[in-house]
Amino acid sequence: MPVSNPRTKAEADRQRRDLVSGEIMDEARLIRFVADPAGIVTPDLARKLPGRGLWVAANRASVEAAAKKGGFSRSAKTRLSAPDGLADQVEQLLAARLLSALGLAKKAGDLVSGFEKVASALAQGKVAWVIEAADGSEDGRRKITSAARKSPRPAPMFGVFTADELGLALGRDNVIHSAFLAGPGADRWTLDVERLAGFRPLLPTSWREGP
Repeated sequence: MPVSNPRTKAEADRQRRDLVSGEIMDEARLIRFVADPAGIVTPDLARKLPGRGLWVAANRASVEAAAKKGGFSRSAKTRLSAPDGLADQVEQLLAARLLSALGLAKKAGDLVSGFEKVASALAQGKVAWVIEAADGSEDGRRKITSAARKSPRPAPMFGVFTADELGLALGRDNVIHSAFLAGPGADRWTLDVERLAGFRPLLPTSWREGP
């Protein structure tokens, strides 16, 4: 639900209006866009690019509506151009951002890989996210799912990336099972996971079991 009555100034400063629905919500639930000098709308996922921010709810339908119905131009009060496939671009950038964060988490010691290490972390209640390769075996996934269900800390499953994509991000071959350990890094990663969920499923539809 959108935040309607902020309790602090800092909380209020994080609120933005979705230019499609008009709802005021926390910026973590939105995608920031800016216009480049040529008037082309560009996603700014890190919220660092110069220029006036144009905020859209983090889901495919909202971004497509803003692009196709002139929402960016109306909000900016000037003519802007939204490139074709803008929602796809946002999805790809979010996915790349999540992969990059996994690499950083590994270097920081916040991510473990391999069945035994993931199962051990689950048993100790240390896992914030179970990250399974989208093309991993059903048998291995079933065993990890069983371990997750027995964990003292519920841990959702994330199955967006293939073993090759995970391996490239983590500097390893054939990464099937990983776990993002609970902590500030996982909390930040979760915010981008929630944004990505507005653009693609977090679990392959071919999987027979959920998290």
